[in-house]
Amino acid sequence: MVFWIIWLLFTGYSFLLAPLDSPETLQLIINLSTGQWTGINPLIIALFNLMGLWPMIYAAVMLFDGSGQKFQPGFFNAASFAVGAFAILPYLGLRQPSKNMTVMATPLLKFLDNRWLVVAIGIGSIGLLSYGCIQGNWSNFVHSWQTQRFIHVM
Repeated sequence: MVFWIIWLLFTGYSFLLAPLDSPETLQLIINLSTGQWTGINPLIIALFNLMGLWPMIYAAVMLFDGSGQKFQPGFFNAASFAVGAFAILPYLGLRQPSKNMTVMATPLLKFLDNRWLVVAIGIGSIGLLSYGCIQGNWSNFVHSWQTQRFIHVM
Protein backbone atom coordinates (compact mmCIF):
# COMPACT_ATOMS: atom_id res chain seq x y z
CA MET A 1 0.00 0.00 0.00
CA VAL A 2 2.90 2.36 0.77
CA PHE A 3 4.25 2.05 -2.77
CA TRP A 4 0.84 2.91 -4.23
CA ILE A 5 0.59 5.99 -2.03
CA ILE A 6 4.10 7.10 -3.04
CA TRP A 7 3.21 6.48 -6.71
CA LEU A 8 -0.01 8.51 -6.41
CA LEU A 9 1.78 11.36 -4.66
CA PHE A 10 4.61 11.35 -7.20
CA THR A 11 2.19 11.22 -10.13
CA GLY A 12 -0.03 13.92 -8.65
CA TYR A 13 2.91 16.18 -7.99
CA SER A 14 4.38 15.62 -11.44
CA PHE A 15 1.17 16.42 -13.29
CA LEU A 16 -0.54 18.90 -10.98
CA LEU A 17 2.17 20.83 -9.11
CA ALA A 18 5.29 20.72 -11.28
CA PRO A 19 5.76 23.63 -13.70
CA LEU A 20 3.94 23.41 -17.00
CA ASP A 21 5.65 21.84 -19.97
CA SER A 22 7.49 24.17 -22.27
CA PRO A 23 7.36 23.87 -26.08
CA GLU A 24 11.07 23.06 -26.30
CA THR A 25 10.82 19.98 -24.04
CA LEU A 26 10.43 17.50 -26.88
CA GLN A 27 13.46 18.92 -28.68
CA LEU A 28 15.46 18.77 -25.43
CA ILE A 29 14.55 15.08 -25.00
CA ILE A 30 15.49 14.34 -28.62
CA ASN A 31 18.82 16.17 -28.25
CA LEU A 32 19.63 14.39 -24.99
CA SER A 33 18.72 11.01 -26.48
CA THR A 34 20.77 11.48 -29.65
CA GLY A 35 23.88 12.99 -28.03
CA GLN A 36 23.39 16.47 -29.50
CA TRP A 37 24.42 18.14 -26.26
CA THR A 38 25.75 21.45 -27.53
CA GLY A 39 24.23 24.24 -25.46
CA ILE A 40 22.67 21.91 -22.86
CA ASN A 41 23.70 22.35 -19.23
CA PRO A 42 26.01 19.46 -18.23
CA LEU A 43 23.97 18.99 -15.04
CA ILE A 44 20.92 18.17 -17.16
CA ILE A 45 22.98 15.86 -19.38
CA ALA A 46 24.36 14.05 -16.32
CA LEU A 47 20.93 13.70 -14.70
CA PHE A 48 19.36 12.42 -17.93
CA ASN A 49 22.08 9.79 -18.36
CA LEU A 50 21.89 8.75 -14.70
CA MET A 51 18.20 8.09 -15.26
CA GLY A 52 19.33 5.52 -17.84
CA LEU A 53 21.95 3.88 -15.65
CA TRP A 54 19.95 3.39 -12.49
CA PRO A 55 17.14 1.31 -14.03
CA MET A 56 19.84 -1.29 -14.69
CA ILE A 57 20.33 -1.64 -10.95
CA TYR A 58 16.59 -1.87 -10.39
CA ALA A 59 16.48 -4.44 -13.23
CA ALA A 60 18.79 -6.72 -11.31
CA VAL A 61 16.70 -6.49 -8.17
CA MET A 62 13.34 -6.76 -9.93
CA LEU A 63 14.26 -9.63 -12.26
CA PHE A 64 15.84 -11.72 -9.49
CA ASP A 65 12.82 -11.13 -7.31
CA GLY A 66 10.28 -11.62 -10.08
CA SER A 67 10.53 -15.37 -10.67
CA GLY A 68 7.90 -16.19 -8.05
CA GLN A 69 5.64 -13.22 -8.65
CA LYS A 70 2.14 -13.17 -10.14
CA PHE A 71 3.10 -10.11 -12.21
CA GLN A 72 6.38 -10.59 -14.02
CA PRO A 73 8.74 -7.60 -13.78
CA GLY A 74 9.90 -7.55 -17.41
CA PHE A 75 7.33 -5.02 -18.63
CA PHE A 76 7.77 -2.78 -15.58
CA ASN A 77 11.54 -2.94 -15.93
CA ALA A 78 11.52 -2.08 -19.63
CA ALA A 79 9.12 0.79 -18.98
CA SER A 80 11.38 2.10 -16.19
CA PHE A 81 14.03 3.02 -18.78
CA ALA A 82 11.51 5.50 -20.24
CA VAL A 83 9.46 6.60 -17.24
CA GLY A 84 11.55 5.58 -14.21
CA ALA A 85 9.72 5.35 -10.92
CA PHE A 86 6.36 5.72 -12.67
CA ALA A 87 6.90 2.08 -13.75
CA ILE A 88 8.91 0.71 -10.83
CA LEU A 89 6.53 1.77 -8.06
CA PRO A 90 3.46 -0.06 -9.48
CA TYR A 91 5.52 -3.25 -9.71
CA LEU A 92 6.59 -2.86 -6.10
CA GLY A 93 2.95 -2.27 -5.18
CA LEU A 94 1.84 -5.45 -6.98
CA ARG A 95 4.61 -7.79 -5.86
CA GLN A 96 4.07 -10.26 -3.06
CA PRO A 97 6.77 -11.17 -0.53
CA SER A 98 8.10 -14.63 -1.37
CA LYS A 99 9.59 -16.90 1.25
CA ASN A 100 10.97 -19.67 -0.95
CA MET A 101 12.35 -17.87 -3.93
CA THR A 102 14.08 -19.91 -6.60
CA VAL A 103 15.82 -18.09 -9.40
CA MET A 104 16.45 -19.67 -12.78
CA ALA A 105 19.78 -18.49 -14.14
CA THR A 106 19.14 -16.88 -17.51
CA PRO A 107 21.77 -15.07 -19.60
CA LEU A 108 20.18 -11.74 -18.65
CA LEU A 109 20.32 -12.53 -14.93
CA LYS A 110 23.92 -13.68 -15.24
CA PHE A 111 24.75 -10.39 -16.98
CA LEU A 112 22.97 -8.35 -14.29
CA ASP A 113 24.63 -10.33 -11.49
CA ASN A 114 28.12 -9.61 -12.79
CA ARG A 115 30.18 -7.58 -10.32
CA TRP A 116 31.91 -5.81 -13.21
CA LEU A 117 28.57 -4.45 -14.35
CA VAL A 118 28.02 -3.02 -10.89
CA VAL A 119 31.50 -1.51 -10.94
CA ALA A 120 30.86 -0.05 -14.41
CA ILE A 121 27.53 1.46 -13.30
CA GLY A 122 29.21 2.88 -10.19
CA ILE A 123 32.07 4.40 -12.20
CA GLY A 124 29.61 5.71 -14.77
CA SER A 125 27.48 7.28 -12.05
CA ILE A 126 30.47 8.91 -10.37
CA GLY A 127 31.75 10.11 -13.73
CA LEU A 128 28.40 11.62 -14.68
CA LEU A 129 28.00 13.29 -11.30
CA SER A 130 31.52 14.68 -11.50
CA TYR A 131 30.98 15.95 -15.04
CA GLY A 132 27.68 17.58 -14.11
CA CYS A 133 28.91 19.14 -10.89
CA ILE A 134 32.22 20.42 -12.27
CA GLN A 135 31.11 21.57 -15.73
CA GLY A 136 27.48 22.41 -14.96
CA ASN A 137 25.87 25.75 -14.31
CA TRP A 138 23.94 25.47 -11.05
CA SER A 139 21.95 28.69 -11.39
CA ASN A 140 20.83 27.62 -14.87
CA PHE A 141 19.87 24.19 -13.50
CA VAL A 142 17.82 25.75 -10.68
CA HIS A 143 16.08 27.98 -13.21
CA SER A 144 15.35 24.94 -15.43
CA TRP A 145 14.06 23.02 -12.42
CA GLN A 146 11.74 25.90 -11.52
CA THR A 147 10.39 26.33 -15.03
CA GLN A 148 10.37 22.90 -16.77
CA ARG A 149 8.24 19.88 -15.84
CA PHE A 150 10.66 17.51 -17.60
CA ILE A 151 13.52 18.50 -15.28
CA HIS A 152 11.22 18.06 -12.28
CA VAL A 153 10.13 14.59 -13.38
CA MET A 154 13.69 13.52 -14.12
